[in-house]
Amino acid sequence: MTWSPYYVGDGKPRNVDLGDPPPWRSFPRQPRHEQFQPSEGLVEAVNAALALRRPLLVTGAPGSGKSTVIEQVAAELRLGEVLRWHITSRSTLPDALYRYDALGRIHAQRLEGASGSDDIAPFLQLGPLGTALLPANRPSALLIDEIDKSDLDLPSDLLEVLERGEFEIPELARYRDDVVHVREWDGESHHPVVKGRVRCDSFPFIVMTSNGERDFPAAFLRRCIRYTMPTPTVESLRRVVAAHLRIDEEQSDAVDSLVEGFVERLAAGESLAVDQLLNAVHVLTGAAAPDGEATQDVIELILRELSGA
Repeated sequence: MTWSPYYVGDGKPRNVDLGDPPPWRSFPRQPRHEQFQPSEGLVEAVNAALALRRPLLVTGAPGSGKSTVIEQVAAELRLGEVLRWHITSRSTLPDALYRYDALGRIHAQRLEGASGSDDIAPFLQLGPLGTALLPANRPSALLIDEIDKSDLDLPSDLLEVLERGEFEIPELARYRDDVVHVREWDGESHHPVVKGRVRCDSFPFIVMTSNGERDFPAAFLRRCIRYTMPTPTVESLRRVVAAHLRIDEEQSDAVDSLVEGFVERLAAGESLAVDQLLNAVHVLTGAAAPDGEATQDVIELILRELSGA
């Protein structure tokens, strides 16, 4: 039997009801903080980071929920929208602090001529880290995602900014006006920057995630609260599935079998992510779920090991 609830492969146009997407794939994206299930010890790690005003470094496998914890903390403590800095090998500290479009300003000056205003503000924007360090009544929440993907020097470059809680924008330090209103990251709000200096008065709640693919300098690690996501168990995965999906009683045995098989594969050393399990459960318990031989085919398709091609 071939599983083909939507696409048949005959090239004939037809109207097909695609059904509802998984809750985590509905757009625009909705916060999922209420569904997040903190693992053992994570609440204590978060509270230690909050009390000590230190970044929280969370290490774990892809799809283990590392980046979701900050959404729950931000919602519970009313820290506002989470600022996000996704790290790549090309990420640099200056880009996270602010962006300056020097070429755009030169072009504008040429167009306006000598009588132009030469306002620098339209060509400046704070980055996610720079916005998190703005003075505010409540600390901001900042996710630095996959910091182990960074250039080797980036963790060390972060140290002074994270220790001092401030930075300078050189272009504004030597600008003619003492106060310039600079646009914040991911929005249209502007904040006054005085003499090029940004200083926080409430250190932001920062979560840095790592897949454990590299080591970090000791000087960097001692300035963080560190937490490693535990290996999922059958019980913990049942709670995760129940938090994200409504499972009918008649389907519970099949879901339990899927969860137990997932845990066995993890114990055997396979690389799998929890969101793969959720995807499999969603498909196999849906209205258009495959049956017969197609069930195992779909399981193998969705739960392919991440370390393979």
